[in-house]
Amino acid sequence: MGNQINIGLLGFGTVGSGVAKIILEHQQDLHHKLGTEVKIKKVLVRDMTKKRETDLPADVFTDDIDEVLNDPSIDLIVEVMGGMNGAKDAIEASLHAGKGVVTANKDLMAVYGPELLRLADENKCDLFYEASVGGGIPLIRTMEDGLASDRISSLTGIVNGTTNFILTKMKQENMSYEDALAEAMELGFAEADPSADVDGIDAARKMVILASLAFSTEVQLDDVFVRGMKEIQDGDVDLAESFGYTVKMAGHAEKDEDGIAVSVEPVFIPNTHPLASVHNEYNAVYIYGAAVGETMLYGPGAGSLPTATSVTADVVAACRNLLLGMNGKRLHSPQYERKVKSDDKRFSRYFHRFLVKDEVGVLTRLSAIYSKYGASLATVVQNPVNDEEDSELVFITHKMSRQQHLDVLEELENTDVVLAVLSHYRVEGEKS
Repeated sequence: MGNQINIGLLGFGTVGSGVAKIILEHQQDLHHKLGTEVKIKKVLVRDMTKKRETDLPADVFTDDIDEVLNDPSIDLIVEVMGGMNGAKDAIEASLHAGKGVVTANKDLMAVYGPELLRLADENKCDLFYEASVGGGIPLIRTMEDGLASDRISSLTGIVNGTTNFILTKMKQENMSYEDALAEAMELGFAEADPSADVDGIDAARKMVILASLAFSTEVQLDDVFVRGMKEIQDGDVDLAESFGYTVKMAGHAEKDEDGIAVSVEPVFIPNTHPLASVHNEYNAVYIYGAAVGETMLYGPGAGSLPTATSVTADVVAACRNLLLGMNGKRLHSPQYERKVKSDDKRFSRYFHRFLVKDEVGVLTRLSAIYSKYGASLATVVQNPVNDEEDSELVFITHKMSRQQHLDVLEELENTDVVLAVLSHYRVEGEKS
């Protein structure tokens, strides 16, 4: 290591170039914090002929990953190339070689996180992954360090900027889903194939990482209940507003004596809740702790420099550990066994909207279905529709289990007076 710490940077795209820019421009600050120079020794790229706007010398770049991983002078590997298999192999090789790793790879950490963290423990190496969730928001470090003495019972978060941007446009500018998505793609907030965002997969991967850390247990992607934002029907956003709610694509995780429950879906959030005021591409996570009570972390959830800031913060932490001889001293093994709640142990209020025949006794018949499954109604509203023979009913329930919710919906769909179950949402962010 000598009088400087050498870094091998895997990837030089949006985030990788941002990391290089920060390290190059903040040398004096880094030297002040660490007492030594931090140097980017090698950078892995796919195309050596591509022109790049950077102050890094040309001989730093290589398209041979072995030049980076097998360089004995490199002390720390920073993985920002994305993908799964190649990144996993690179991280495993680095850890086996005793090199600490910083990664921004949410897909990898959601699927292979426990395995890679165990490997880091076995090889006494650091594995930092702050930038895998929340872009520039220090979520992981806050939960790992700032809330280390607390016991987190639940967290609710807007962790995908694309879907939040779309919903903001739908609410504030009365845009259609299709038009809002098109604008998100035009501005670079959505990929050419936005399915991972709008179907909830991206948020589900992030919730796996956050829930695993918050509850010190292994959470798997299959444990997450996921509904995409395509489930949002015409009129739902305005209808939510009329009841004092905002529709948000939110992740939720909770833990109690019955186990853990993790979900990603469109939900109704009261307009008085802080998450309701998180707009556009911004992210926020609302945390409930036994000691701290309620706290929220908010900021840009993506982008070159915000994400690169989180990566570089991990680089500083890893460098500090190297200098202090503390590399790999923090164990990552889960404290609790994995136990997932069944649907009859997951409780919430629900919003149900359906089209029914406008006949005498319909409300009585539908209320009886809720009573049959032990569910009760808090709000009942009837809205007229163009066809005088039909009517739209909106029910908001008291708290009931997800199993009750599913049973009620199934029977409603098979009831002759119900023409269609138009939409349904979990109501989030209420204390009762």
